[in-house]
Amino acid sequence: VQLQASGGGLVQAGGSLRLSCVASGRTFDTYAMGWFRQAPGKEREFLAAISWRSGAEYYPNNAKGRFIPSMDNAKNTGYLQMNSMQPEDTAVYYCAAGPVVNFFTFDYTMDYWGKGTQVTVSS
Repeated sequence: VQLQASGGGLVQAGGSLRLSCVASGRTFDTYAMGWFRQAPGKEREFLAAISWRSGAEYYPNNAKGRFIPSMDNAKNTGYLQMNSMQPEDTAVYYCAAGPVVNFFTFDYTMDYWGKGTQVTVSS
């Protein structure tokens, strides 16, 4: 199983960026694609997730914010749209796949992880 994230880079404060994550190697019908980030010296943080089968979205504390997930099932590719970005959003961003139940129980234990992509927001 492989998850390949891409789309990171440098963005100015207030701007937007869209990350992509291509998944391969198995069927993910009972899974959701989750997006996480980790800034230097900080713990990994859950941002958003989307169910492969239903398209249901999951957010920390059920609060939809600036980071919106989407999924193209035909391409087995997930996306994370990031809006109104700020310097504190600078981090390595990861996509991952885990059972859907782990998201609506706020477990966030993932079975598969992709390599991260660096996002830097300049002020």
